[in-house]
Amino acid sequence: MTNPMQRLYILLALLLFMANGCTQEETSEAQEIVDAAIAAHGGELLDKRVVTFKLRDIQYRALRDEGAYVYSRTFTHDSTGQRIHDVLRNSGFERTADEAVVDLPQERQEAFSASVNSVIYFALLPYFLNDAAVQKKYLGKATVKGEPYDKVQVTFEATGGGEDHEDVYVYWFHRGRHTMDYLAYSFEEEDGSEGTRFREAVNPREVGGVRFQDYINYTSKEQFPLENYDRAFETGKLEKVSEINLEDVKVSGI
Repeated sequence: MTNPMQRLYILLALLLFMANGCTQEETSEAQEIVDAAIAAHGGELLDKRVVTFKLRDIQYRALRDEGAYVYSRTFTHDSTGQRIHDVLRNSGFERTADEAVVDLPQERQEAFSASVNSVIYFALLPYFLNDAAVQKKYLGKATVKGEPYDKVQVTFEATGGGEDHEDVYVYWFHRGRHTMDYLAYSFEEEDGSEGTRFREAVNPREVGGVRFQDYINYTSKEQFPLENYDRAFETGKLEKVSEINLEDVKVSGI
């Protein structure tokens, strides 16, 4: 016969087991949804591929080769007229101006690296959602513009999650098409405050078997939990910030 203290330990162990079971179930469901989305977007084709596109008069190039990567952007500097070429690879970052290597302090290298990586990351979503540092959680079902969706939250482990590992994302995946049609995310502003964005995917098209999308970028002066941005969008509480249009998209083999 158990005493009250033993019964308490048993109850606590049972509650802990149940909590872990729910977490594992949420993670497993989220993983299945993300896998289906990556397949629907043709993400498995992005290994051993080169993707090029233009965004706001800047030329981007992303080479992926089973974990190895080389990302670059090329543009003309507004004030100097120099031709700038930034390259980010597994081994680090390098900038050249008119083909001469530019010596940059570490903080500038990190800032430019983050800028290049961010553009490539968003352009190739949901491809990166199975990276090792990604942590997924199923948040439930939703309806947006009369269409059925699954909501998945994504956070990042500190190790391998990059400089912005504290950012939080929520994705809306269509339950029938498995496409990633909306996303919301939080980020840290330069002054240390938190900013948020909600993006609506528009103009989907297939290039080389891969689905690419443009986005309308929204924000709000009100504060909402990220998972509630679909409701804010539906009720007209968001204001348009910008458009993100990928131009001249090409996909080729290595």
